[in-house]
Amino acid sequence: MQKLLIANRGEIAVRIARTAAEMGVPTVAVYSEDDAASLHTRKADEAVALKGSGPAAYLDISQVAAAAKASGCDAVHPGYGFLSENAAFARACAEAGLTFVGPTPETLELFGDKGRARALAQQCGVAVLPGTDGPTTLAQAEAFFAGLGKGGAVMVKAVAGGGPIRCASSATRTCRASASASE
Repeated sequence: MQKLLIANRGEIAVRIARTAAEMGVPTVAVYSEDDAASLHTRKADEAVALKGSGPAAYLDISQVAAAAKASGCDAVHPGYGFLSENAAFARACAEAGLTFVGPTPETLELFGDKGRARALAQQCGVAVLPGTDGPTTLAQAEAFFAGLGKGGAVMVKAVAGGGPIRCASSATRTCRASASASE
């Protein structure tokens, strides 16, 4: 790794820049129009402006990859959040000849689907809590709750992407939480 683009902002970008400096790796920060005065732009060796403001600028895959290439970087560190779990971004980096500091696109795709990730964990002998294996009807949720006994509760998580984890203590609440988690 000769030069690293940090595809993030704020404290995580500052930490990545600090660690890279300790390793002797020059860094390039990117920043949105409204982050021009942010600390991470001063902690990196160089800073490149992105078009746009707010998170949208940092989520523009082609713009971030182009900034890395234009500034002579051979690697991109996504930090966390933003593009860190985006398989399309990891793939775009590879296609541009950039090393993505993180999992492969295939791994990101697998773990982006909670159902597939759970199935893989079970295939590998990893202990997982009881749960459903896909879309669940109200009748299936009621049967699952009945098996938990009095006071049983579940955590509801969208199958794909991020979003919050919601707690539910009845099948009806589970269906409501599931609907909210997928919004």
